[in-house]
Amino acid sequence: MSNGKPERQVAAFSIGQIVHHRLFDYRGVIYDVDPAFAGTEEWYEQHSKTRSPKDRPWYHVLVHDTVSTTYVAERNLEPDDTDEPVRHPLLDQVLERAQGGHYTSRDRAN
Repeated sequence: MSNGKPERQVAAFSIGQIVHHRLFDYRGVIYDVDPAFAGTEEWYEQHSKTRSPKDRPWYHVLVHDTVSTTYVAERNLEPDDTDEPVRHPLLDQVLERAQGGHYTSRDRAN
């Protein structure tokens, strides 16, 4: 039964999960999740070439072997199955390596 509020989307991926970008073929680790697009309309117009849905989760990703971070729509990601760690200069500031190829947030409040 609908109460007039939009349904909350369940994220397919979680903070600390290593992912692969389907279109741009890079690996990275998720360090934050937005339940829906939280950028500006200008950013969306410039960067979302695929016009990914704004009402689905979007992810902040530390890109492996770069100094880059990205903001990625859920539909462009898939689980990474390489079992290789991610190397990024900010990684140790926001995440720590856990068992099973996953990372956990250093900010225990999340």
